[in-house]
Amino acid sequence: MLTSSKPTQAETVCRLIRAEILDGQLPAGAKLNIGALEKRFDVSLGAIREALSRLSAEGMVIAEAQRGYRVSPVSGEELMDLTRTRVEVESLCLAQAMKNGDVEWESRIVAAAHRMERLQDSPADAETRVTQVWSNSHREFHEALVSACPSPWLLRLRALLHEQSERYRRLSAPLETDKRDVRGEHRQLMAAVLKRDEAAALRALEQHFFSTAQIILRSPLLRTGQTSTHEPPTS
Repeated sequence: MLTSSKPTQAETVCRLIRAEILDGQLPAGAKLNIGALEKRFDVSLGAIREALSRLSAEGMVIAEAQRGYRVSPVSGEELMDLTRTRVEVESLCLAQAMKNGDVEWESRIVAAAHRMERLQDSPADAETRVTQVWSNSHREFHEALVSACPSPWLLRLRALLHEQSERYRRLSAPLETDKRDVRGEHRQLMAAVLKRDEAAALRALEQHFFSTAQIILRSPLLRTGQTSTHEPPTS
């Protein structure tokens, strides 16, 4: 008889803390009191330590010698490095997916795009894009695009980069988006992918990611620094 494995306390706490970091309940730089977390989640101290260790490996939190853990800080410099790396890895995944994808893959993309669009009333509806429901549908759309990539390692790296990028993307939602047509960007990307036009698809993907990054750089929640020297690609 088949039985489903129940998540451990550490896995559950890891998921809950990650979600609070992503939606801003735990802001960048916030100190994570292990004792307080133990009481709040009503789990063992060991489970809290294991969860924080996992989140540290993901880059969501940082361990400080003799001082415990803090939510990882955000900065313009890291954002641009993260965006460039994400473009490289996501482009590899997408190129392989276009070479290997079948009609079922195409159907997944179209279905995911339809769900995402139904949650948008306008092309740049910032209020919609800050909700968890839309964030989930947005993630599913980008996952569908690369789902035919045959490399598990590339997909694992891509998933890690997506989670880190999601921390930053949430910072852009409350900002004025200069009438950015997010819906149009997704449609352009999907059309190129379904046509198996690799050059156009990778160009659209790069522009989509860097457009988000440039908006995030204006966020007052982002730690200022040497961000003015970073420019998006012009191609």
